[in-house]
Amino acid sequence: MRIIITTGAALAALTLAGCGSTPAAIETSDASASDSFPLTLENCDTEVTVEQAPERAVSLNQSATEILIALGVEGRMAGTSYETDPVSDDISEAYDSIPLLTDGVLGHETLLEAQPDFVYSSFASFFTAENAGERAELQELGVPTYLSEFDCTYHEAVEGGAKFDMLFDEIETVAEIFDVPDAGAEVVAEQKAVVGEGEEIAEQIEGTPRLVWFYSTAASAATPSVAGPGGLPQTVTEMLGAENVFADAATKWPEVSWDEVALRDPDVIVLADLTRGYPGDTAEEKIEFLKSDPLTSTMDAVINDRFIIVPGQYMDPSIHSVQALPTVAQGIVDLELGK
Repeated sequence: MRIIITTGAALAALTLAGCGSTPAAIETSDASASDSFPLTLENCDTEVTVEQAPERAVSLNQSATEILIALGVEGRMAGTSYETDPVSDDISEAYDSIPLLTDGVLGHETLLEAQPDFVYSSFASFFTAENAGERAELQELGVPTYLSEFDCTYHEAVEGGAKFDMLFDEIETVAEIFDVPDAGAEVVAEQKAVVGEGEEIAEQIEGTPRLVWFYSTAASAATPSVAGPGGLPQTVTEMLGAENVFADAATKWPEVSWDEVALRDPDVIVLADLTRGYPGDTAEEKIEFLKSDPLTSTMDAVINDRFIIVPGQYMDPSIHSVQALPTVAQGIVDLELGK
């Protein structure tokens, strides 16, 4: 983050990494954090003005909620929704203190009933008329919004790649919105330490292992959703010195066929262990399918149990994303592919 400070009635501008290659700018009315409102920022091609630090924020998904908890502002939340993964023990008490507005995707009327003064989402699909409401509509009602710049457009690959620096910038931006910049800096320092650990482990990897990141399946198990380019799994793959076999896909989460997966013959299958309750979501179910299906059971990676299991949150932009790097790096090292 680059901070420019001026005096008097002049503005202080913070330039952040934005969606794609376009930077996002934050303007404040004073250099001090306590007098930094109203605050205006450009987020996913939307200008957002926050009149004061939120006191009744609503998060639309778990990863957004966990970033707010990491910043220590859970007491300033009016609610959350769409919990998809187990909540870690160290934040479970804080998570439970936040009202759960719905078990699934939050609807517009339910959101408004919570009287939010700020709405935060990691996914563009939640800011739709069918769900929480479009950003423009909410902002016309006086409710500022923030969308993770990893998903400015639903499932579209991030131009230039989804780098961890984007996650760090997001954390620092949200910290500015809640007027807790020191907490943001502390969280980012912790995140960078995990990335450094993963890079050290990755130095032990031999050769260029070929990976497929298997997230979930559609109604039919014949169409797996895998990681393509422009998402964090692609970034992690590159940092490992490995190859994503679907790096040439059109979106960051393409639905492909098992015929195509088998044809590309990955050395390792990284499995998302999801707990949403959908059929085939857990790593155990995924492995059972891969070993029993007539086609996938013939794949070398399946025959030799070359699976690396990670929580689903490791594949999504979240406070846990950085853990994918040391976890997958260590998994590849343990498989001893080059021996």
